[in-house]
Amino acid sequence: MKKIDKALVLDKSKVIIKNVVVNHNYLFSLIALLLIGAIASPNFLSAANLIQLVRASAIIGIIALGMSLVIISGNIDLSVGSILGLTATISVMVYNGTGNMLVTLLFALALGGVLGLINGFFIGKTHVAAFIVTLATLAAYRSLTVQIGSGGPLLINNDFYYAGLRNIGYGVFLGIPWVVWIFVLVTLLVWAIMTKTKFGRYVYAIGSNEKAAKLAGIKVDSVKVLIFTIAGTLTGLAAFLYMARFGSVDTATAGRGFELDVIAAVAIGGASMAGGKGFIQGSFFGAIILYSINAILNAFGVSALLTDLIKGVLILGAVLVQRSLNRQKEA
Repeated sequence: MKKIDKALVLDKSKVIIKNVVVNHNYLFSLIALLLIGAIASPNFLSAANLIQLVRASAIIGIIALGMSLVIISGNIDLSVGSILGLTATISVMVYNGTGNMLVTLLFALALGGVLGLINGFFIGKTHVAAFIVTLATLAAYRSLTVQIGSGGPLLINNDFYYAGLRNIGYGVFLGIPWVVWIFVLVTLLVWAIMTKTKFGRYVYAIGSNEKAAKLAGIKVDSVKVLIFTIAGTLTGLAAFLYMARFGSVDTATAGRGFELDVIAAVAIGGASMAGGKGFIQGSFFGAIILYSINAILNAFGVSALLTDLIKGVLILGAVLVQRSLNRQKEA
């Protein structure tokens, strides 16, 4: 009996280890980067620096949570950077007009949701490919942003009003920045939606096999609309945090290139770019890993001009690793 028990324990251990390696390999990447960071800088593993890394990754990370739903469903959203830019731009105008943080937050969430809804409508209801729709809205939303701001920065023009908003961007609670608290809470909320609700199961089902999902009675078109609406709403939240952090929005550059960072974070976090597989916590850690890489490159004196090259390599590498691990899992 003891030999049988030992064999069962050994088999279970192997299954657990294989599951971690295949589905949560981002944890190994994070550990490796932390060790490299410790070599690059003796203060890299300090609590203050680690909290700063999470804080720096929060805006991209929150958008990545929404992108996770999109990618798991087998789609892509190239417009998130432009959604952030347009939402942040108009939100500054709303804040300047009202001086009310709650009104501005609700507006940013609503506008981000509407912009995402537009994507979802064309993708879900008219069945145009997500790549084409979001490529079009990337250009359209960016053009609107530049037009509204006349290509220049929009400033929060009341220092008294900005004091409260700035506290969201830079303030702390129990020694931890408000932005980090928001990032963690939103991650837990999206994780609960994806693991504890029918909607979450529908997202995975659509990404795995859309035709089978339709045959199973899932309203695929409506679910797609909701997926992109949620992604837009989370981008709206990120836009609010963006303006809270910087106190202004440069309409020519705000959010530009964010789609690359967001997709990189989701890919590094282990989501399958083919859809049907991925973990919300993977995107959370993927965003942190991405910013850890930036910090390490800076510590080693690598030119900032090479950052996008490295991100591109990371996306390709993450996809290749995921494919290899999936084949091992199926074997």
